[in-house]
Amino acid sequence: MYCGGIDIGGTKIASALFTEGGRMSGRKRVPIDSGPADRPVRQIAGLIHDLEGRALENGGELLAIGICIPGVVFARTGRVWAPNIPGWDHFPLRDRLTAITDIALFLDSDRSAYVLGEQWGGAARGKKDVVFLAVGTGIGAGILSGGRLVRGSRGIAGAVGWFGLDPRFKSEYSAMGCFEAEASGGSIGRKARELLASGEPSVMRDAVKGRIDRVTARTVMESARAGDPLARHILDRAVVYLAMGIANIVSLLNPETIVLGGGLFQASDLLLEPVRREFKKWAQPLAAQKVKIELPALGENAGLYGAAKLAWDHIGRSWIPTQASFHQPSSPGGRRSGGGGFHHSRAPGKPKKK
Repeated sequence: MYCGGIDIGGTKIASALFTEGGRMSGRKRVPIDSGPADRPVRQIAGLIHDLEGRALENGGELLAIGICIPGVVFARTGRVWAPNIPGWDHFPLRDRLTAITDIALFLDSDRSAYVLGEQWGGAARGKKDVVFLAVGTGIGAGILSGGRLVRGSRGIAGAVGWFGLDPRFKSEYSAMGCFEAEASGGSIGRKARELLASGEPSVMRDAVKGRIDRVTARTVMESARAGDPLARHILDRAVVYLAMGIANIVSLLNPETIVLGGGLFQASDLLLEPVRREFKKWAQPLAAQKVKIELPALGENAGLYGAAKLAWDHIGRSWIPTQASFHQPSSPGGRRSGGGGFHHSRAPGKPKKK
């Protein structure tokens, strides 16, 4: 028996099959169609059909599919808000998909999937109180508390990019929040461009052949590794804000583990240890002493693992697993994550639409 995971991103859609014990197979990835809003829906429908076929080829059945999206799922209506996908502003994704399949579908945000994935088979395996902090173009967090996903009253919990960390309000905070404006990958690139435009000397200017508009966070990282003082200054400042944000999370939620993911922490050689040292200045001391600050173990597959875990958690009581369904080492079974952002379109095992 299998559940599927589908991870929808701003540039790609990935899918895979998973056994209840977390064995992944049949991973597939396609570029997302950036045309009208319904075109990605057709791509998702094709991936659902592919997952059904792969399950049958493996001698099993596809019980359900978890789907994570880069934004917010509105549980009551099944609509989604994904700002990086054209037309997905309160888009009726649930209705579009249930019109073309009878497979049980469960929708949630990508940040919820990331934390579930790492808790199921990654850096926070088996932990009940976990935060996945994703720092890339923006900043967001997936939260597990007592083994249950925290979504908030409107599915917006985890929007930590809006943390207020500087009392000197700046206009850009209105658009993205203080934490995100000061410490995201996007903001690091922007700050570097501003400083270079003001005439600050740096090898970053040579790295882009004078095209300052091409400077990104990656440019800053590479220049910092080369010892560039301006790049180091930009990163040192970002580390302080990252540490303050992480300290707030630690003090508020008292997690066992915080997993630092997203594109920015691909430069973990520059950021991880400074952040680990700095956050302790700001966090509640007892909570700071116990929490583990880790890097992801699943890489770009965290969303797939988490999406599949969403499905397994919600159908867990609807079928009786056999010994053959388990992959060792397995995570604790039977843990349910709450029902916030999901839709169960049919009972597992019920015939699909013809």
